[in-house]
Amino acid sequence: MDVCLVIKQRLEELGVEQRDLAAAAEVTESYISQLLTRKKLPPAPGRTDIYDKMGKFLKLPGGKLSKLADHQRKEELKKTLEDPPTPLYAEVRELILRKCAPDKEKQLRAIFEKQPFGELERLVTQKLLDVVKKVAKVELESENWLHLVARLSGRSYEQMRVIILEFLDTDVFSVSVENCVSFLDPLIESWDIDLVTFSMEIVLSRRLAPGDPKRFEFVEKEAEEPSEAEPGLKEFLRDPSLSGDATEEEIEFLKRLRFKGKLPTSLYYYRELQGLRDPLHFRTLATKTQQEKTVGQSQPERSIAPMQKHLGANGIEKPLQLEGRKRATQRWAGNRGGKDKKEIAKS
Repeated sequence: MDVCLVIKQRLEELGVEQRDLAAAAEVTESYISQLLTRKKLPPAPGRTDIYDKMGKFLKLPGGKLSKLADHQRKEELKKTLEDPPTPLYAEVRELILRKCAPDKEKQLRAIFEKQPFGELERLVTQKLLDVVKKVAKVELESENWLHLVARLSGRSYEQMRVIILEFLDTDVFSVSVENCVSFLDPLIESWDIDLVTFSMEIVLSRRLAPGDPKRFEFVEKEAEEPSEAEPGLKEFLRDPSLSGDATEEEIEFLKRLRFKGKLPTSLYYYRELQGLRDPLHFRTLATKTQQEKTVGQSQPERSIAPMQKHLGANGIEKPLQLEGRKRATQRWAGNRGGKDKKEIAKS
C-alpha cells in the first residue's frame, strides 16, 4: 500500500473531493491529481508540511502518510540510481555561470565545457541548491514571503506552494529550468569560488533573503582523539572544592583541551577555570549603541568615548587604569593619616 492508494481510500470513505484536499493542504488541485495518478513522486517527509495538513483533513494517524511516502521514495531511488546521471540543462548552466564573479566566468566556463557535469560543476550547483532550498524551507510557513514571490513570478499563492514543495525535492541530478527561473535566479545575487581551496561565497538577494553572504570552506582539521578524560581532569571533577560551581559549558571547554607529552594536574584545570572567568583575560566588545554614539561624533577632550573606540584593541587598559587610581588613593590616604598623627604629636 502506498500514499496514493491510502489517500484515494480516505477520500472515498469521507465522501470528499480532491479539490477539498487541495484546499486543506494549500496546494493546487492539479498537484493532488498528479500525486494520486503517480505522475509525481510524493515529496520527502522531512522537507514539507503537506503530510500533516493532509493527514489532519483525512483523519489519519499522525505520521502514517510520512512513513508511506518515505518507503515509496526509497524504492524509487533504487531504480533511478541504476541510470547514469545526465548533464545539466544548458539554461541551468548559463544561469549559474551568469551569476558567478565576472573575473572567474571565462575560466569556469572552460572547465564546465571540458568536463560536462564534472566534479566542479556538481559541487557548485549543489551548494547553490542547498542555500536556496534552506531559504525556501524556512519561508514555506511565511504567507507574506510566498505572496511576494508569487507576485514577482506572476503565479498564485497555491501555485507557488506547489513549486516550492517540488523544489525542496530537487537535487543536483534533477534541477530543472523551472527551478532556476523560480528560485535560483531571483534568490541568488552572485557567487564566487577559490579554485585553489574550493571555498565558496554565495550572496543572496537582499529583498527576498536578507542576511550575510554564505561561506563554505574546506578546512583541514586534526582528528579528535576518542581517548578518556585526562587523569587530572577526573580528579578536578571529583573534587567539589575545585569544580563545585563549574558550569556544563565550562566543563565542556576543559574537556576539549589537548596536551602532547604532558599530564596536567587537577590544580591546572582549576587555574584554567579561573582564567576563563577572569574578565581581564578577554577584550570587551563594544555594543552597537556605544558604537553609534562614538563613531562619527566629536567628543569632549576628557570624554571616555575615545577609549571606547579602542576598547577592542586595548580592552585591558581601562581596568588597569581604575586599579592604578585605586592604589594611588590608598597610598594618599595612608600618607595623609601619617601626617595627621605627626601634627597631633607635636601639639
